[in-house]
Amino acid sequence: MSTAMLNQEVVTEGYRKHTISLHVANRPGVLIRISLVFARRGYNIDSLVVSPSNNPDFSMMNIVASGDEKTLDQILKQLNKLVDVIHATDRTGEDILQRELALIKIHCSAAERTELLQLAHALNCEIVDLKEAVLVLQVTGSSEKVDSVTEVLGTYTVVELVRTGKILMARGEQHTA
Repeated sequence: MSTAMLNQEVVTEGYRKHTISLHVANRPGVLIRISLVFARRGYNIDSLVVSPSNNPDFSMMNIVASGDEKTLDQILKQLNKLVDVIHATDRTGEDILQRELALIKIHCSAAERTELLQLAHALNCEIVDLKEAVLVLQVTGSSEKVDSVTEVLGTYTVVELVRTGKILMARGEQHTA
C-alpha cells in the first residue's frame, strides 16, 4: 500500500484524519488562535507538533485532526486568513515524509525479559532503559508503524506510553507549508 493511501485513513463514516501543515509567526498566542478555529468548527485535534523553522521569527506546525472534508475546507480558509498564519495546507493523501516517536514502558518479569528483548529487536525498537522489572522501548517511524508496535506490545503489561504527534515534510524541492 502506498504512503498516499496510508495517509487517507478512515476514522468513521464521513470523517477521516487530516494532516495539516502550517507555517506560522513565532509569537505568543498563535497556538490558541489556531486551536480555537478547530474548536469552533467541532473538529478534534488528534495531535499537534510545533517546531522552530530555519528562521527564528517563524514556526512549523503539524496538526492531525479528525472531521469531514467540507468543514476542513472552511477551517483551512479561516486559518489562512489569520494574521499570524503565513500558509496552511492540507497534506492528506499526499506522498509526504512523516514520522512519529513513542516511548513504551513495559513491566517485565525475569521470565519475560528475553522474549521482550527479542521482540523489540524484531520490531526495530531501541531499548532506552532496562531495569529489573521494567523495560523502556523507543519506536520511530510512520504513524502506522507506531500503531502496529504499540498493538503488538499491548499484549504485555504496558505501564506507560508517551507518543509524539506526527512530524512531516514535503518530498523533494517542494516546501512543506
